[in-house]
Order: sequence, then C-alpha cells, then structure tokens
Amino acid sequence: MYTDTLIRIKNSLARGKERVKLPYSRFDLEVLDALSRVGYLDLITRKGRGTRRIIEVKLKYKEDGLPSISGIKFVSRPSRRIYTGYREIKKSRQGYGNYVLSTPQGIMTEGEARKKKVGGQVLFEIW
Repeated sequence: MYTDTLIRIKNSLARGKERVKLPYSRFDLEVLDALSRVGYLDLITRKGRGTRRIIEVKLKYKEDGLPSISGIKFVSRPSRRIYTGYREIKKSRQGYGNYVLSTPQGIMTEGEARKKKVGGQVLFEIW
C-alpha cells in the first residue's frame, strides 16, 4: 500500500539514509514516479524477478542536508475517499506542496491534473 511506502521513505529521510528498499507493487511504483517527476525523490529502480521484486529508491536531500520531504498528510482513507474535479483542485501549502491524485489517466500531481483537465481521488498531500 502506498501509505506504508511513504511512511518508510519519510522515516528513512529522518534517519539520514541514502537508499531505501521497498516491496514492489505497480501502484506504489506509479506514486513514486510521480514524486520523482516533482523532485521529491532522486532515483527509482525496480529490481528482482517474480515474488522477490523490490523497488530501490535513492533519497534526495537539500543543499543544507535537510530532507526534501518535510511532511505528508493522507487525505483519502479506505473509510472515506475524497474526490475532486480538475476545477476544484487547490494549491497545497500556498504553492510549496503538492497533492497527488489517482485519476483515470494514472497517478499525477495537482499541476499535471489541472493541465490535462482531469480530476480524481486525492490520495495525499506532500510538502
């Protein structure tokens, strides 16, 4: 599940790790790819075959050594899903953060969803 993946990445950043290995799932890979496009993660590689597949993520830090991810807030939960149209997508943290959405065209950030004029389920907010 993407929630466990993001918490593992956040904890690894807090400990100052360089890389983190995560269990493979296609959905998690798409979420990590969206975060990489925005600039929160450095390098994502898929390794292994069959049931031994993993995702290895090279973490990214700022110039002063602080982690690139300061916080994560999960918006949709299994008990309450939050959907939005592309016109109602607002900016996160006054433009300093990003919302990640699950749309019919795949996982994308709020900026990409606005450009493609597609809405969907708001998964989480990251800054």
